[in-house]
Amino acid sequence: MLTEAVRAGDLPLAEGDLPAAEALRVERPRSRDHGDWASNVALQLAKRAGMPPRGLAEVVAAGLGRVDGVAAVEVAGPGFLNITLDAASAGELARTVVEGGAAYGRNDTMAGRTINLEFVSANPTGPLHIGHTRWAALGDALHRLLAASGADVTAEHYTNDAGAQTMRLAGSILARARGEQVPEGGYAGDYVDALAEQVLRARPDLLSLPEPEALEVCRDTGMALQVAANERTLTAFHVTFDVWFSEKSLHDAGAVEQAVDRLRGQGHVFDADGAVWLRTTDFGDDKDRVLIRANGEPTYFAADCAYYLSKKDRGFTEKVYMLGADHHGYVGRLKAIAACAGDDPETNIEVLIGQLINISGERMGRRRGNAVYLSDLLEWIGADPIRYSLGRFPADTPLDLDGEELRRRSNDNPVFYVQYAHARTCNVARLAGEDGVCREDGFEPGLLEHPTESTLLAALGDFPRVVAQAAQLREPHRVARYLEGLASHFHKWYDECRVRPMSADEEITDLHRSRLWLNDATRQVLANGLGLLGVTAPERM
Repeated sequence: MLTEAVRAGDLPLAEGDLPAAEALRVERPRSRDHGDWASNVALQLAKRAGMPPRGLAEVVAAGLGRVDGVAAVEVAGPGFLNITLDAASAGELARTVVEGGAAYGRNDTMAGRTINLEFVSANPTGPLHIGHTRWAALGDALHRLLAASGADVTAEHYTNDAGAQTMRLAGSILARARGEQVPEGGYAGDYVDALAEQVLRARPDLLSLPEPEALEVCRDTGMALQVAANERTLTAFHVTFDVWFSEKSLHDAGAVEQAVDRLRGQGHVFDADGAVWLRTTDFGDDKDRVLIRANGEPTYFAADCAYYLSKKDRGFTEKVYMLGADHHGYVGRLKAIAACAGDDPETNIEVLIGQLINISGERMGRRRGNAVYLSDLLEWIGADPIRYSLGRFPADTPLDLDGEELRRRSNDNPVFYVQYAHARTCNVARLAGEDGVCREDGFEPGLLEHPTESTLLAALGDFPRVVAQAAQLREPHRVARYLEGLASHFHKWYDECRVRPMSADEEITDLHRSRLWLNDATRQVLANGLGLLGVTAPERM
């Protein structure tokens, strides 16, 4: 449309000098007072056209005014175009949404990008707790958004099943299996007792084994059981991973030693004080990092290097790490690993840091007997309220959650408000069908001219942009806030416009049918948006 309008004007611009049509961008304005669409095309082309931006905008506006379906074009400011469609053109969006179905909102803004998205990555030494919950919700939502925007994205969980903490778990399990207290520095809680019982059932000979062998059994069996339990909990939270990557597998395959050799070949490894070091200070880290200790043992950082190289070897151009609030110090060292591996730390790696969640003002930790686990929250509150509530805030915002507020079924509860809007669209469609109102019998988009209808249509049309922007900025909360606005527009429309006949004697017209198209389009976008947040869209409430 814009390209044709530019060419329709009397411009000192050769046909071959026009940019491709896709380069002439239009977007939904923030305010409905500014029309249905806005564009800065005149500012883009003014220099090449040899005209002032506003003068060019007036010429383009004249051309647009001759395009079918355009009701008005206003030139604003230094040369912005505000475009208003006629009711028929605007209303056609309802058909587009309904026919697009679950695919409406998907876009190709990130097509061609191959991304590894790592999140949660819990130590398998205990159940997932409130500290993991936020990244589980946001990470999975981001995975869905990136995929919806065309990226080839892999959701990955890095299981820290190597290191000293695994032996502390083994010692804790063995002690409880023997009926003894957990050793100092070990892991406490009912889950350790449960693991001890399961390990004993799996290995009835456990207590007769020599200590080293018994600890090995407790470690391997206990961690396998805990990983499986965590996976079940995440599934109940609507979170799935494409890859569960084992840190232990890096050590078993010799990948850690190979990583040191590869980085040495890049010229960034040096030896000092009997240890092997990576010169990360060359790339902005606050200090160089030890890879191999003087006693020959690899550090956790060495495993980090091997893991990064594994991602690179598997073809992931972009690696996104989602880390907890206590991992700020990892940003510099992870970017330094990327640089030492020959990657660009500004484009090949991204580290996102999330803030903590508090419940009743008390920060929860795994090793305390009063820790709140994700499984507890699911039983108490449910997956949908937790996921939506975490999804509607930026990751760097500290949160205090009130469980009873999240459970409350009222319009003051955002998740209930949005889900109720979806359930209401389903109820409207159900009752309209009982009255004989069928979409298939007709659609006259020009009849959707009520102010609440134009507002609702504009909101529906903005959904693809919101999805693309939320993916690009790594901000799922934009989808949640959009859904709350859409639900508000729908409820206002519902109060003003009838889809069903007022009485049995009222004739069913194309207005009823066209409004049913709009109702069903709203239902589809609400369902699509909730799906991107990993939240269900109930048909009845």
